[in-house]
Parts: sequence; structure tokens; C-alpha cells
Amino acid sequence: MAFTDTLFTGNPAMECLLPQWFETDKLQKLAQENNLPVTAFLVKKDNWEIRWFTPEYELELCGHGTMAAAYVFFNYLEPKLTVINFHSKHEILNIVRNDDWITLNFPIKEIEQCDTPHLVIHGLGIQPLETYHHNTERYMVVLENEYQVKNFMPNISVLRQLPHRGIIVTAPGQNSDFVSRTFYPKKTLNVEDSVTGVSHCLLAPYWTKQLNKKELYAQQLSDRKGFMKCAVSNNRVYLSSKAVLYFNGNILAY
Repeated sequence: MAFTDTLFTGNPAMECLLPQWFETDKLQKLAQENNLPVTAFLVKKDNWEIRWFTPEYELELCGHGTMAAAYVFFNYLEPKLTVINFHSKHEILNIVRNDDWITLNFPIKEIEQCDTPHLVIHGLGIQPLETYHHNTERYMVVLENEYQVKNFMPNISVLRQLPHRGIIVTAPGQNSDFVSRTFYPKKTLNVEDSVTGVSHCLLAPYWTKQLNKKELYAQQLSDRKGFMKCAVSNNRVYLSSKAVLYFNGNILAY
């Protein structure tokens, strides 16, 4: 469980250590069978390679899957090390451990302000203060306060009509610098993501400018909840949090 220090909270992930890379369709079937928000696969070659699969598709990048993979690496595979580079299909991800805190080094996702689509207003049931988007990947909607973020009830059937894959809702926090929730309306499972590292690649740069702070403490207000520290430097976002182990075992059906 990633982005948490407490069992049954944060975002659950399965970490699978493979002797070699299998065909993509087999990796997808394993992720479907695990039926968790993400399964991260690790293979040791000259370097440690990583891929992430939801039960429905492969991801280009996954925050909580990487956090959980780093937790396994630092606590069970190489407990004497404090730095690891995971090689994904798209880039090398540098990860650092400091005691029980793990810091991910992710690319910033640039945002552009835009008019708020009617479907967003209708789907959220609330008028945002501002709306931004990152390419056609996800919207980021700014609300007035934490209460609004925590208590609104989205109409997923309406939000599913949006062209973007995801939508983030955010506001200033009461006991944190900012809060958020993230939804993937087109998914059939886990429509609301428990704690979303990638969303904070948009959120952290935005709130850094708004609050004029170098380090931010963020909370994601899903039912499971989670937390992270965020810092922005040189077009990178540094996301620091913790993880806990729920179970370990062997997959027999390779």
C-alpha cells in the first residue's frame, strides 16, 4: 500500500518480480487476475526495468506502483542501498530512500488554463474557480475549499463523455497545503483513484506558485486517503511518502 504508513489506506499495488519479460498479453492477464489498481512488474537485467499494468491497460507512468516497487526494493531486495534507478519504457526514474521515506523523481506535467466545459460543471455538480488541462490526458479543476473537494458527488456517466482520461479536483487544505481527488471516468474498475502520484505532477507545480512555498504537504481525500510531500525543481517533481506491506507470496501460473 503506497502513499501511506497505515494498513488498509493509501493506494494498493502488486509488485511482481519476474525472471524475464513475458509477452505483453500475459502481463495484462496477470494484472487482470490480481485485480488491483496497478500491478508493477520488475525484471533485473543490467539495470532494474519496470512496467505498470492496470487490469485494463498498460500505463506509461505510475506513481503509487513505483512507490510500492521502491519499498520492496529497499526493504527486501537491496536493504543496504538508498538509491535505485528504475528503467521504464520512456525514461529512467531516480528514487531515493531516507529512513522510511521514499522520494520519487518524476517529470512535471505542464498545464494550460482553459474554459470550463459544460460537461465538467454538470458532472461535478459545482462551478470551479479555475480549470486547467494537460494535453488530452487530464483536467485539473480548482475549487474553493477542502469541504467541497471532500463532499461533492460526481456524476460519472456525465464525466465519461469528456475526451480526457482523467480529472483532478483540488483546493487549499485545512491541515495540509492542498487536497485533491482524482477520477478516471472511462475505467470500469477503480474509477476514483485512491492516491495518485502522476496527478501531483500537475498539482505540485500549480500550488507551489499559488502558495509560494518550496515544500508542500498534500493529502488525497479518497475513501482510503493518502499523503505525500511535494517539491518542484528543474522541471521535476519530487514526491516523498511511505508504504506498508500487506502480504507476500508466489504466483504459480506463469
